[in-house]
Amino acid sequence: MEPTKSKINKMFSPARKGSVDGRGAPNLADLEIRPCGMLVQKRNGETNPTSVSIPIIRVRVKYSSSYHEISISSHASFGELKKMLAGPTKLHHEDQKLIYKNKERDSKEFLDVARVKDGSKIVLEEDIVRREKRCIELLRNANSQKSLKALAEINLEVDKLAGQVTALEAAASKGGKVVEKDVENLTELLMMRLIKLDGIIAEGDLKLQRRVLKPLYKVIEMYVGTSKCGSSSITRL
Repeated sequence: MEPTKSKINKMFSPARKGSVDGRGAPNLADLEIRPCGMLVQKRNGETNPTSVSIPIIRVRVKYSSSYHEISISSHASFGELKKMLAGPTKLHHEDQKLIYKNKERDSKEFLDVARVKDGSKIVLEEDIVRREKRCIELLRNANSQKSLKALAEINLEVDKLAGQVTALEAAASKGGKVVEKDVENLTELLMMRLIKLDGIIAEGDLKLQRRVLKPLYKVIEMYVGTSKCGSSSITRL
């Protein structure tokens, strides 16, 4: 099968520039292929400056019991129309459902391709399913950010407590005296961090960060071992 580009080049080759109305064939650089396969003039401003400007149409959108008249480019998409309707309707553009000629229109579909003209009537409905999905996603992201912040705080606190553990172990190994009350206080603080950590729901990448904090359990075991040292290294106050 001959490629589409080759067909287009043949259609607008110098040999075919003559036309019935005498104006000749249009410039290939000024044309584009729509998703539907239709060959039309480009939408952007890169075409010939002498070409006809893109018309602005006025559409009437019904939402609930209200009507909204929107002026928009005839080459705009339904997604762009949704964003323009977000202000007057107070409805998020992702929660909107636009119906034209008894058919829901995709946000990427263009108005002129769908035969929307000046004065056309469009129905706007709230998409409950999309709204719920969007709200759930926002809540999930908010909870993830909150969990990440909490994990970072716990990680910092554990690092500080682990430093105190190392200091006590070094003192005990050199025959120094370790105050039993200090051991009990640090053990209690670490247990509190464990309880706080267990209250965080881990999903996805958060599981990896929780594994990073697992050495916390080992630190507590070290404290327990220190508290069971002989009376020569533990001093009771």
